[in-house]
Amino acid sequence: MNNNLNLLKPVQLGAYKLSNRMVMAPLTRMRAKAGNVPQEMNVVYYSQRASAGLIISEATQISPQGLGYPNTPGIHSAEQIEGWQKITEAVHDQGGKIFLQLWHVGRVSHPSLQPNGELPVAPSAIAPEGMVSTLSGEQPYVTPRALETEEIPMIVEQYRQAAQNAMQAGFDGIEVHSANGYLLDQFLHDGSNKRTDQYGGSIENRARFLMEVLEAVTTVWDADKVGVRLSPSSNFGSMFDSDLEALFNYVVSELNRFNLAYLHIVEPRIQGHEIIEDDENGLGARHFRSIYHGTIITAGGYTREMGEAVLEQGDADLVAYGRLFIANPDLPKRFALNAPLNQYDRSTFYGGDERGYTDYPFLDESEILMTV
Repeated sequence: MNNNLNLLKPVQLGAYKLSNRMVMAPLTRMRAKAGNVPQEMNVVYYSQRASAGLIISEATQISPQGLGYPNTPGIHSAEQIEGWQKITEAVHDQGGKIFLQLWHVGRVSHPSLQPNGELPVAPSAIAPEGMVSTLSGEQPYVTPRALETEEIPMIVEQYRQAAQNAMQAGFDGIEVHSANGYLLDQFLHDGSNKRTDQYGGSIENRARFLMEVLEAVTTVWDADKVGVRLSPSSNFGSMFDSDLEALFNYVVSELNRFNLAYLHIVEPRIQGHEIIEDDENGLGARHFRSIYHGTIITAGGYTREMGEAVLEQGDADLVAYGRLFIANPDLPKRFALNAPLNQYDRSTFYGGDERGYTDYPFLDESEILMTV
């Protein structure tokens, strides 16, 4: 067993000493039960993967309006909180740590998923391109309704209440999802934000919503138990901006004043659900290392060798793994032994039952002997 891997070395992440630097990335799996409530197979799934240094939960909507995909869990009802409590208890029983990712999808939704069949909301009435998953199959995105100025503090309050609910559910911390073309990200980009009030126009104004959310959730949680996820180079959800570098240099520099647990960066090679060739010139962890003064988690199709390299180079402090953790619940052990990895089944990523969810095999004793 290789205990000299950087990936397996302990690390201080905000308030917590983690056993290793391997993070289970937030992974939407669409397996909540009716009412968007976590269920028993979710408990098994997360507890199986508790050897990660940190688990970041699947994206979890802060309100009924925040829903954008069928069967994704929420954190706004008593039943949802109770469902998540069973998960956090199971992860803690296995010695793990778990943060809840707070989510509002904004325009990436459909009236059939919204309360009373209402339009999804967004910074501006601009529809993304593509199709949205609904309970009756894929449908084209609709043009959303632009949020009124006075509605935005109400959504900030929903983030604060969701942070409070996460604490009640027993999480170790929270991550604010401000990436991948969802509501907070929509406010950041001038391609989706055409507002003329204090939440639009200048970079400072477009970043205001995110900063207000962080100010709100850090009244509930100590800042060293709060992270933020950004995807500066992603165009998922029809995201674009006239000056991405200026925008995200400003956002990341502003995050320094919060003294957060971490900044979670999605690398440029991740475009939507696909991994593309990485030219290393985009706005990834390396770019922000000199700007951000705290801990950086990097995510983006990493292998064991790539993860080792990014830590060795000092571009990031922890590495998030998604697909590999789906198929390998004991991924840290497999990395330690340089053991073969289970291959993931992409057809079972979203929705369904235990197949492709809790039935991936762990290393057995015979496999371990073969690799030592």
